[in-house]
Amino acid sequence: MATINYGYREINCKIVYYGPGMSGKTTNLETIHKKVPPTNRGKLTSLATKTDRTLFFDLLPLDLGTIKGFKVKFQLYTVPGQVYYNATRKLVLRGADGVVFVADSQKDRYDDNVESLENLRENLKEHGMDLDAMPFVIGWNKRDLPDVMSVEELNAKMNPRGVPNFEMEALTGRGVFEALRAVTRMVLEKLEKEGTR
Repeated sequence: MATINYGYREINCKIVYYGPGMSGKTTNLETIHKKVPPTNRGKLTSLATKTDRTLFFDLLPLDLGTIKGFKVKFQLYTVPGQVYYNATRKLVLRGADGVVFVADSQKDRYDDNVESLENLRENLKEHGMDLDAMPFVIGWNKRDLPDVMSVEELNAKMNPRGVPNFEMEALTGRGVFEALRAVTRMVLEKLEKEGTR
């Protein structure tokens, strides 16, 4: 849920990057952080294990300027992909305004993607939230690797609602900003519709 500080005329929104382990969630945030001008971003905080996988979350406050007299900031988080960190996943999801699901396009990772997407739905439900009712986009990551599923097949199997989806290569930035722009636009449209601004 977006928080509004009327004293500072500021709206803070939370976007969570979700997906299976090693799908590219952290790389998405690192790429965004590298390419956004320093005046428009905060410090990227990363807590990782020795194997460089995200253990807790990444936080990237992103300043998107002023809308209707309010300064809008997006805080971007990733969840740990490993299933044994599910309690942390739930904690990070609390209060999310939008979700970017980062799927690994490789054929041998399909089951991991499906399991993670189902886990996302279950964890949101525990917070009284419904994935079908919130801003949600999918990034089909690792499109530059061999032996990937076609986007058509991925959409047919994992995206029956036809939510906005993007081919991604998190390391190069391909599709990363398109997914971010889409989900932030959806969050802002939802806030406006609900009359919270």
